[in-house]
Amino acid sequence: MVASSYPKFPGDVTAPFIESIAHAVAGRGHGVDVLVPHHPDLCRPPGEPVRVFSYRYAPREPWSRWGYAQSLESDVRVRRGMYLLAPLVALALRRALGSLLADRRYDVVHAHWVVPNAAMVTDIVAAHQVPLVVSTHGSDIFLAERSALVRAFARSTLERAAYVTACSDDLRRRAVALGAEEARTRTVPYGVDGAAFASAPDAAERERLGAPPGTRLVLALGRLVEKKGFGPLVEAAAGLANVHVAIAGVGDLQESLARRIAETGAPVRLLGALDRAAVARALAAAEVVAIPSVVDRAGNVDGLPNTLLEAMAAGRAIVASRVAGIPDVITDGTDGLLVPPGDVPALRAAIARLCADEDLRARLGAAARAAAIRRHGWDTAARGFEECYAAAAALDAR
Repeated sequence: MVASSYPKFPGDVTAPFIESIAHAVAGRGHGVDVLVPHHPDLCRPPGEPVRVFSYRYAPREPWSRWGYAQSLESDVRVRRGMYLLAPLVALALRRALGSLLADRRYDVVHAHWVVPNAAMVTDIVAAHQVPLVVSTHGSDIFLAERSALVRAFARSTLERAAYVTACSDDLRRRAVALGAEEARTRTVPYGVDGAAFASAPDAAERERLGAPPGTRLVLALGRLVEKKGFGPLVEAAAGLANVHVAIAGVGDLQESLARRIAETGAPVRLLGALDRAAVARALAAAEVVAIPSVVDRAGNVDGLPNTLLEAMAAGRAIVASRVAGIPDVITDGTDGLLVPPGDVPALRAAIARLCADEDLRARLGAAARAAAIRRHGWDTAARGFEECYAAAAALDAR
């Protein structure tokens, strides 16, 4: 597997879904190696079920800024310095992957993100006659849709890939529009570890999250970028009584969100980053989880938020936006409530409804957990990727 982001250490929240995919595929009896850029904090423990290799690309350690959620500003534009690093990254990645492919016979190369990763290595993989599976995750497709140059790289890569996967039907359709052959694409939603999100509620956790006694705790998690919809969530919270909203995450909108919270007097607290264990505890403590995703002003949108599946596995009552891959997973009124993206009154009304109705919260939460366990375990996702690998190998052999 080739990726530009990966948890740098156990508990890190940088692209945990890539680690989960790798471990789930390994759990089905396959040998999995992962190739990622160097990062000063990258420290994977020995004895893991996958081998993690890193490649150095920067002549100086402070220049190691590629990937790991560092390359994009607000998830919508490439940071200026990345254009200078790109040639160095491409050379180092191609050299490292070529060396691995020469040393060991791989059955498939699975590249995460069409651009930059897959586009940088397509010809190297072809030269070694190994099938290439490409997984799109959202930001790559968005960048290709907005830039003619990136679109040309993405189109060439998608056309040459043996198979293309996407985490949502919306993202898969957009990949097809960019050049992927529809017959060689498949939607493979992310999975979730049901056991990791089965914690019992802890009253002390509510205090750590800043919820005053007698309030309902609404939790939201994710990078502080526009597409996560935390701006509308702050506005919705400003009209709610006896509710405390906790937003966990860091990002470019930290200061603007803090200002708006102060201006509106909204009962919202910005928690900063939480590690994986703290996320599970926070979900267990919350009565409601809000996933207010929007299509941002640049046209970017989430593919399928990991938080959605984690909240489902935790058995929480969920209010989420009807956008991108969310309606693929949540059925309104059955295992969550869906509202139009960016609709502040609708979001406020849905949160108020859930906070006021304990029976509804319990029913939706139980249904959400059952759906997560039944349909969205990581083994289910791994089987989907496994079938794509087999199809890619068969196509490559023709």
